[in-house]
Order: sequence, then C-alpha cells, then structure tokens
Amino acid sequence: MTPTGPLTAVRTPPRRREVLISGASIAGSALAFWLNRYGYAVTVVEKAAALRGGGYPIDVRGTALEVVRRMGILPRLRDAHVDLRRLTFLDAEGGTVASVGPHALAGSVAGRDLEVRRGDLTEALYGAVRDDVEVLFDDCVDSLDQSDHGVDVTFRRGGRRTFDMVFGADGLHSRTRELVFGPEEQYHRYLGYCFAGFTMRNTLGLSHEVTMWNTPGRAAALYAVGDSDEVHALLTFARPQAPTSFGAFGDPGAQRDLVAATFADAGWEVPGMLAALRDADDLFVDVVSQIRMPRWSSGRVALVGDAAYAPSFLTGQGSSLALVGAYMLAAALADRDAEAGFAAYEHGTRGFVTLNQDQIGEGDAILFPTTARGLERRNDMLRGLSGTTVPATEGRPAHSALTLPPPRQGQLG
Repeated sequence: MTPTGPLTAVRTPPRRREVLISGASIAGSALAFWLNRYGYAVTVVEKAAALRGGGYPIDVRGTALEVVRRMGILPRLRDAHVDLRRLTFLDAEGGTVASVGPHALAGSVAGRDLEVRRGDLTEALYGAVRDDVEVLFDDCVDSLDQSDHGVDVTFRRGGRRTFDMVFGADGLHSRTRELVFGPEEQYHRYLGYCFAGFTMRNTLGLSHEVTMWNTPGRAAALYAVGDSDEVHALLTFARPQAPTSFGAFGDPGAQRDLVAATFADAGWEVPGMLAALRDADDLFVDVVSQIRMPRWSSGRVALVGDAAYAPSFLTGQGSSLALVGAYMLAAALADRDAEAGFAAYEHGTRGFVTLNQDQIGEGDAILFPTTARGLERRNDMLRGLSGTTVPATEGRPAHSALTLPPPRQGQLG
C-alpha cells in the first residue's frame, strides 16, 4: 500500500531508568519521591515488615523545611508538630537548676522549625510516594554485583533483579555501605557517649516537656510529647572507649546490665527508669557516633542520609540532613548519568553536611558534660537562658547554610 502523505516518524519514549533504594525511612522515602518525579522507575526494599510508627521526636529545621514544603507535606507535619513547652534541668539531688524554652536552647525558631515524632515524618513521606513506586517490605539486599550493564542484586528472600543504580538509605549500620565500601569501622567515629532509649509509664504527670537529671558524665531524661500516659526515657553516659557489648547488634542482656551498673547509685527517678528498662520491649541502645566517608558513591551505587553521613543525635540534624541529601542527590541525577550525577551530589552537598557534623566534637556534648567543672559551666549557661526567646530573624548558619537548587527537569534516556 502506497502512503498518500509524508511519513511521520514515531519517536520511542526513553526507557525509564530502574533504581533500587535500600531503606524506606526518611532518606529512602524522600529520595524515592524525587527520583519518581524525575521519571525513574523506583523500587524500595525495607527489611522491616511495615513502617515503624511513633518513636522519639525529631527536628526538621532550616533548609530541610524547604524540602518538605516542595514535597507538599509541610501542612501535615505542622499538624503533627510536638508542642514542647519547656526543658527542666535537675542536679544530682533532683533540685531544679534551670527551666528554659526549647527554642532558646536548640537555636530553633518558634512557629517555623518543626519537631515531630519520627513515625509521623516517615508516614508523611511514605504517603507521598507509596502509590507511585514499588515497595518491598520484609526483605533486604543480600548481595550486589556491579557491571557495565547495571547492578545485579540478590535479595535476602531469594529474588534477583538488575537495576541501573542502587542507593543505600539504610541507616547508621548500613548493609549497602558494608557491601560496597567495606566494614563500618573504617568510617565510624565514636563520640564518647552511649545511650539507651525506651518508653515507660508517665508516673510524674509530665506534659509537653523534657526533664533531665545530670551528674558528670551521666544524664537521665524523660520526654513527655503531650499528655500521654507514657514518656520517652533516655539514659546517656560517657565512656572513653565504646563498650563491645553496646550497639545495635550487641547482646540485650549485657546492654541492660551495663546501663544498670552505670546508673546504680543514681538518684531522682533513675531507679524507676532502670526497672522499666529491664522490661521495655522497645529498648534501643547504641553508641553516639558519626559516619565520615571520603566519598559517598562507587560505580553505580551511592549512599544518602545516615548511611553516608550520620551526624549523631547530639546535632539534632540527622533527619534534616537526610531530607536535604535526598533532594540534592535526586536533583543531581535528574538529567545526568550516574558518574556525573554522583559527582554533582557530593560537590553540592558535602560542605553543608560537614558544617553540621562539625557542630559536635568528641566528648563535647553541651548537654552532657563529663566533668564537675563542665557541668557547672553548663548550668550557668542554662540559668542565663531562662526566660530567653529566640527572634524569628536570628540566623542559623549550620541549619540553613545550603540554598536548594530549583527542581530540575528531564531525564536521560
């Protein structure tokens, strides 16, 4: 049959690049959102059977606020904002040292920065992306094999697939980092403290507040998110060397024994906290540490969030760095291949990450002094902050040092 008009070329749409993200928490879900926006076919694998709800409150500050605004979830997070009203510090006998407003101490700004339960943030992020990407719960990456054509991934439950790129968003003790970059010990920087966190009954009737007891090198805190019958308990203590029994993979019995021995002679409500710790079914213990890496990518694999640059909870910036890092990584890959995109990601993000990590030095946590003299200096500082408010225009260079590039357009075929 002879055509009667000019032939019209049919353009085949470019193939969607297929990527795998290991980890469905903050960094992973945020990265999935933005990569999907840029035309990627995204699969997320999460070792937990479902998203974890609740959890300790976390901060979203500075540059990270713009990330969640661009994602469209800022109104939901404002609704979930924890209305923390005061922090009360106690001495060894349980007497009040000072009571301060949370913004005066944290350097945050009332009405702008957010504090939400970790579960509320992860649920908001997951809700923004769950209908657009593939999510595999109760599974994880078992092995990775890179080649010119992609990354061959074997999953713990037995599946095997090939992806164009793989991203490790699987936290401080990242399996992806171990597989591609080597043992965690190469990048782990211990900051001189250990902690145990759990929930317990609110026997003191605390409401919208944190109460913290201190002696040199030891702290016990109770955090009442609202008017709940439960509070978050945190026991923190200094040790020059990280104990071998502590950490995410240590023996739970040995961990409980070490905490109990460390606080055996403590006053205030600590004996009750130790009793609750023995029976807690949500106990989480670890050392306070950072991850410092010379590079965040290798071949077709890159890391984001705590897997690449955990700053420690002492900075209050872990979640914010995860959100900002996910945005910057996806933007760098919007119209670049892996090699160029990963280079752009590090170039645009590393200075911001380092600035925030450098807010904390080894044994230098302002709330947890290790000497009597240091504790008295801290208490004098707290007394000076009592009644202080932070104006909305006050600068926060570490929180807001990075200006986000605008969302990018296009995708490589």
